Amino acid sequence: MTVSPAPLAHQRGAALLLLLLVLGLGASSFLISMFSQPKGDLHRQALTRAALADAREALLGYAVLHRRLPRPAQSALDGRERGQPCTDDAACTGWLPWTTLGLTPGDGWNKLLRYSVSPEFTDNKLARAPEATKTLLDRSGDGGIFYRVGSANCVVDDRCAAAVILSSGRHLGTSLAGIEQAGVVTDNLDEQANAEAVRDFMARAATDDVRSAGGSFSNELGWVPLRLIRERLRATAPVKKTLQ
Repeated sequence: MTVSPAPLAHQRGAALLLLLLVLGLGASSFLISMFSQPKGDLHRQALTRAALADAREALLGYAVLHRRLPRPAQSALDGRERGQPCTDDAACTGWLPWTTLGLTPGDGWNKLLRYSVSPEFTDNKLARAPEATKTLLDRSGDGGIFYRVGSANCVVDDRCAAAVILSSGRHLGTSLAGIEQAGVVTDNLDEQANAEAVRDFMARAATDDVRSAGGSFSNELGWVPLRLIRERLRATAPVKKTLQ
């Protein structure tokens, strides 16, 4: 029996198309898996955001259990909250007390998280409407500064944050070994301001553009909203027994 060449060529063409389809699907799967996994700085940012989220939940849990927020760590190498009271914003700013909170220290950059807590939230006054003193700032398209959280007067503004957690990002900060990192860039004015801040913190989008207002920026921030901590405390308040 003689097979005509046309059907044979058709079979070979179909096999070639099938092979190309399989190779295409394999390449697509490889590219998707490659680009779906955070690389380099993106991976560090993802780890940092997870650390900030864990820190906020740990702070809220501490507040529910102790009816106050913890003070900053007593040293960069210890991780336990300092024993002495902190009565102003400067004294209530330092490192996150990771040991007291039961957390693994550090962010995605292997640096300690900074922590600034409103003083009245550290001394069992949570049942008496303590004042939240922390604000978060941002920059508009023209470089102007505006408030993302709170305002210039936290006494009358009921939106200021109870506490702020800050990752120093790529340029500044303190390593897990307690060594302060020397700045390798000089344009990062907003990052430098955050390194010294005790009340007002810049929380803008990350950028490597040195021409942007405030310079390059790799800080990541988390905060404990006043509304959220009030809700948690209200939901877990001890039930008062009445005399029968």
